[in-house]
Amino acid sequence: MDDHQKQDAASLIGASAFPDGFDRRTFMKVSIGTGFAAAVLPVAAQTMIMTDTDGLTAGTINVTVNGQDVPVYRAQPAGKSNLPVILVISEIFGVHEHIADVARRFAKLGYLALAPDLFLRQGDAKAAISIPELIKNVVSKVPDAQVMTDLDAVVAYAKAHGGDVERMGITGFCWGGRITWLYSAHNPQVRAGVSWYGQLQGTQSALNPMSATELAPTLTVPVLGLYGGKDTGISQESIATMKEALAKGKSKSEFVVFPNSGHAFHADYRASYVEADAKEGWKKCLAWFKAHGVA
Repeated sequence: MDDHQKQDAASLIGASAFPDGFDRRTFMKVSIGTGFAAAVLPVAAQTMIMTDTDGLTAGTINVTVNGQDVPVYRAQPAGKSNLPVILVISEIFGVHEHIADVARRFAKLGYLALAPDLFLRQGDAKAAISIPELIKNVVSKVPDAQVMTDLDAVVAYAKAHGGDVERMGITGFCWGGRITWLYSAHNPQVRAGVSWYGQLQGTQSALNPMSATELAPTLTVPVLGLYGGKDTGISQESIATMKEALAKGKSKSEFVVFPNSGHAFHADYRASYVEADAKEGWKKCLAWFKAHGVA
């Protein structure tokens, strides 16, 4: 289990209570972008942000990749075209309600936001009832190369369906934060990335051959890293190592560390949520994209 996965497990594994009249499986809906992943229940409803679909076209579309239909939650201003594009990459919990809501937040600001189910071939991330089950049976089996290919196909979809991929950004959370670094290195057409507490180092394997830190010297896309000073899974030493690697390249990537936050401080449906830092991080995210031509 990687450090960021351990952090998620530590914060959620003890959750066992549910809203009255619900259990994990009945509370969770089937389609992507609706309901919450079973492994994260119960959610912190008192802090949860809910973004409506007024003025938006929002819902699931499919992108075919090598004969496989990959579901993608799409949100965009209704009837608009030539839109800047944001790829929204999920945590280990897949494209559940929180990730769909983030996509809708971008859409309300004029973006074509696309959140693909990158775990599809390995299993249903939303259905796993515990963190260990989710990591063992789904997340640990996902090859980086598969993710890069899927995202390339999503970009091609965006280009063919009203997206301006010359104004394209990527953002992701936890597992998706690592993918943000990796895809920014993979596809230099990305104008900018924002990684929320994504893993920077890790054990090499056939499925995950390179870490973000190893790719950093060759990175040309500017990535903003938003991290928590109290994150026990991603140390300040690992951030310092990443900064040293980035300094060998020319991406002009930066970090913002929020000293009072731990891991997953943007996740408004979880106890880890830190409202002030999440809101400030969101402002910095939007400003980063605007400054680098993703608007």
